[in-house]
Amino acid sequence: MSWETLYSLTNGWALLGWAALAFLPRGPRILSLILYVGVALLCLTYAILLGGLVFGGWDAEGPKAAMDFTSLAGVMALFATKGGMLVGWVHYLAFDLFAGMWIARDADQKGFSRIVQFPFLVLTLLAGPVGLLAWLIVRERRARALARAK
Repeated sequence: MSWETLYSLTNGWALLGWAALAFLPRGPRILSLILYVGVALLCLTYAILLGGLVFGGWDAEGPKAAMDFTSLAGVMALFATKGGMLVGWVHYLAFDLFAGMWIARDADQKGFSRIVQFPFLVLTLLAGPVGLLAWLIVRERRARALARAK
């Protein structure tokens, strides 16, 4: 299977998870489905791809040349390969979807409407840590109020 095909498949898979998170009812079954069929499958794909790069030499430019995580130059060399770039992208997809699930669950527990949640989910989908940071800022006041009420 080509790197482009794997890219398309993982992107599509992640978008299905995001669509389910944003638009389906968030009962325990749906959330488990997103977690185990969405996030976990992306994590498994990441592990297989990373293992292939580290141990199998997939798409490496020289023996372990692109496997230096201790320097910026080493990481740039890894991302200069199609396999390395795909591994990094799947990493982002898995963690951003997981962060989106946490935001959705946290927002539900704190009584934020789905309409209020939606922009934070979109921002997390598009710019991961920026969406998470924005949510952490917005949730703070309500989290403190709920803690005082207990």
